[in-house]
Amino acid sequence: MKRTGADAMANPSPAKSMGDPGITPLSPTHTQQNDTDQVQSQPSFVVVVAIDFGTTSSGYAYAFTKEPECIHTMRRWEGGDPGVSNQKTPTTILLTPDRKFHSFGYAARDFYHDLDPSESKHWLYLEKFKMKLHTTANLSIDTDLHAANGKRVKALDIFAYALAFFKEQALKELSDQTGGDFDNNDVRWVITVPAIWKMPAKQFMREAAYKSGLVSRENPEQLIIALEPEAASIYCRKLRLHQMVDLGTQTTQNGFSPTENVGSGMTQAKEHVRRNRQSRTFLVENVIGELWSELEEGDRYVVVDCGGGTVDLTVHQIRLPEGHLKELYKASGGPYGSIGIDYEFEKLLCKIFGQDFIDQFKIKRPAAWVDLMIAFESRKRAAAPDRTNPLNINLPFSFIDYYKKFRGHSVEHALRKSNVDFVKWSSQGMLRMSPDAMNSLFKPTIDHIIQHLTELFDKPEVSDIKFLFLVGGFAESPLLQQAVQNMLQGRSRIIIPHDVGLTILKGAVLFGLDPSVIKVRRSPLTYGVGVLNRFVEGKHPPEKLLVKDGTRWCTDVFDTFIAADQSVALGEMVKRSYTPAKPSQQVIVIHVYCSEKDSVGFISEHGVRKCGTLRLDVSGTESTAPRREIQTLMQFGDTEIRAMAVDVSTGRTVKASIDFLSH
Repeated sequence: MKRTGADAMANPSPAKSMGDPGITPLSPTHTQQNDTDQVQSQPSFVVVVAIDFGTTSSGYAYAFTKEPECIHTMRRWEGGDPGVSNQKTPTTILLTPDRKFHSFGYAARDFYHDLDPSESKHWLYLEKFKMKLHTTANLSIDTDLHAANGKRVKALDIFAYALAFFKEQALKELSDQTGGDFDNNDVRWVITVPAIWKMPAKQFMREAAYKSGLVSRENPEQLIIALEPEAASIYCRKLRLHQMVDLGTQTTQNGFSPTENVGSGMTQAKEHVRRNRQSRTFLVENVIGELWSELEEGDRYVVVDCGGGTVDLTVHQIRLPEGHLKELYKASGGPYGSIGIDYEFEKLLCKIFGQDFIDQFKIKRPAAWVDLMIAFESRKRAAAPDRTNPLNINLPFSFIDYYKKFRGHSVEHALRKSNVDFVKWSSQGMLRMSPDAMNSLFKPTIDHIIQHLTELFDKPEVSDIKFLFLVGGFAESPLLQQAVQNMLQGRSRIIIPHDVGLTILKGAVLFGLDPSVIKVRRSPLTYGVGVLNRFVEGKHPPEKLLVKDGTRWCTDVFDTFIAADQSVALGEMVKRSYTPAKPSQQVIVIHVYCSEKDSVGFISEHGVRKCGTLRLDVSGTESTAPRREIQTLMQFGDTEIRAMAVDVSTGRTVKASIDFLSH
């Protein structure tokens, strides 16, 4: 069988327009890699710094490799919000009118807020922009984002500015700690991303890190991409009983827990965290936590990471005695994070005041819009299943003023006229929402999460789940906690770590200290390439027939590297050998295809799409051998897909790369 050439892939049936079928594969094998020469020795780092770059809030934490049990979370930030006690800072960024980085986090928000409206419309303010990497179907290096004033900026620049800011903050803090200039080369950086992100989004983060100067392209291994629920899972293994709330121990009649317990457990937890807040250093037990000691070989648990943008579910199985983890089902989830509630609030405002007004107000008074969303955020955190008194939301003066100019009547009039029962106007100039109104804003998002959990628990691989760890900032919501409890009906214990918003950050530091703790993952997609096979009458469709030099070939055959939901061990390699079509060829380019289906016959099938390119730079490897064989090794068991290649006749390494961003 022969590989189809690179130029051939543009058409639905590539081979029809093909000049030269190109690359001949030699030995398709799938091996477990044990050769010592393949494993690069780990460079030594002095410290691991993890950046949790979240949709709504971000932060960093670090640990020195000499004291791996001490995890330090970052210094307190300037600013802060009512009702939000958090070590993290809002993921907001401000650029000057000439597009230079100005500030990040609370500082960006406060400065932007204090600008005069005539000035602020020239400044570029961005928030909640991380979701763009998840929702953009054909993400590339050139993908744009929109600032609050409607102007477009390059997403890569924004992500790079944010990472450069964290690099500077962390290195400053490390220099202060060690009493000297801390060298970036001594840092292993870890950036967390949702497990459900596709390869282009992960590669985008890596490209932004290169651009920001966090690490250089020459030292890619200085940066690890960590998957958020995996990081949480690693941290949850270390939990002691006093560091979490176990909703399972509070059951009363008929398996339901009284809601006040949900609330009180979390209140105690918050108090505990607040008391310990002065110390930013967390001691992680070297021993395995008490909860973990209840787990036996083969026990399974689910981590549900509920963040601002996405909800991510991971199913892990414990392997003793080392306590390694094995993924049992491919990561799943979706864009069901807590910003869904903000969108519902926005929809409610549109219903009351009109979409045309809200759209206009956001562009013309962006700082006041940010204010309104901050006011909503603190009330959103006060929502609870048993709440009876209404929630008041301050309307900024400029909202009331601008509305009167825009419509010619008052906000109060609009509220009376709209048939939204649950929202009233209070005499203090506030929107007064009944608890039911607030709960209904949560409903679509929570329903999505519960539906997803229900489907997951119906899968045969996901039976007998001992614990469900609820982590991420949204996990603090009593409404979500109660919904998960009602769904599970006591089928597994629900565990919520105390510092639930920092769980991922701490786990990411642990992952950076020992990335090999997760031994087996599941491939989220089926990956492969298009090849030519000998045409077999009756087996192959006639429209796929290509005759070349008297030989009958079947085109578009999908050669599977790895199938969706297939188990892959860390370090396991998929091997393929390729031969350049012409001896003088400098670069071999092979198109990589992917599909959500686990079995694929042809690259032209429905649901199969081109998702990347494998490039082998064979320049300078000319040899006297009659046929050059380039053996390619691809790794699918890590958090990112990697490729290496060797020229078999000379044993020389060939530069190999897989690119998922260029189209």
